[in-house]
Amino acid sequence: MLLTESLKAHADQSAAKYPEGVKQIMRNAIDELTTSKLTNKALKTGDHFPLFTLHNAKGDEVSSKIQLEHGPLIIAFYRGGWCPYCNIELKALQNALPAFKEKGAQLVAISPESPDNSLSTIEKNNLEFEVLTDKDNNFAKSIGLVYKLPKDLVSLYAERFKIDLNQSQNNINNELPISATYVVDKTGRITYHFLDEDYKLRADPRAILETL
Repeated sequence: MLLTESLKAHADQSAAKYPEGVKQIMRNAIDELTTSKLTNKALKTGDHFPLFTLHNAKGDEVSSKIQLEHGPLIIAFYRGGWCPYCNIELKALQNALPAFKEKGAQLVAISPESPDNSLSTIEKNNLEFEVLTDKDNNFAKSIGLVYKLPKDLVSLYAERFKIDLNQSQNNINNELPISATYVVDKTGRITYHFLDEDYKLRADPRAILETL
């Protein structure tokens, strides 16, 4: 099953079991984010992607400059291991990893999760690529990808889904990155971008491969 199909199947299953009030809170949050036009400010194809150095789940520094010396770099931002759509995406990226490597590309995933939580995400999904912690979303903020969750959505996550963003990120910011994936060539130029306010939508590995 393709990633887009897997994501839609999960969304349809979830919608079928949630009461209307729950679905309305989540829809309102997406609509509010869409209205904010956050994606208009984000980096896009043709822009220069800034260099970064972030820590992986083991606490080691990972430099995009060094990664780019080996070829194109795929950069996928995700919300956290608590997000089922993120896990579906990460598994799809893992399945596509051999094909990415055949094209000479490196792959990293970035989230505001603490290193300990990132390690759990790696183990849960059997990931073989770098998963990096963007502390307090500082890097994602610098390239225009971060938004603050509405209070009613924060309460819904905590009370109904037992999602503790404070624990996941080791902060009280209640901020997340939007769904964003980039392919950056060795010169630092963005050759592909995917941006969407709807967290249920992600870049399909096929589109990434076509770019590579």
